[in-house]
Amino acid sequence: MQMNERDPFSDSIYEQQTHLADRELYSFIAAVTEIYGPEQARLSAEDWLDEAVLMDSPPQSEIRDWRSVTIAASARLATRVNAMAA
Repeated sequence: MQMNERDPFSDSIYEQQTHLADRELYSFIAAVTEIYGPEQARLSAEDWLDEAVLMDSPPQSEIRDWRSVTIAASARLATRVNAMAA
């Protein structure tokens, strides 16, 4: 395969992982919005994206554990909400 050709298998994996990440983020933000409101949802979306960047799997990895990103973002949310309640 030449340098300027695209690998359809790789593109398919990328599209699948993008879809899974989008779905995971959307579900997380919808739940946070329902329970804590739009401001916490906005902050939690930023947390989720930050955690996705910090994810320890290699950038070109075919498999990402998006649920672990949500769990880490949820922990940040819990810390923030508990601090506000104190």
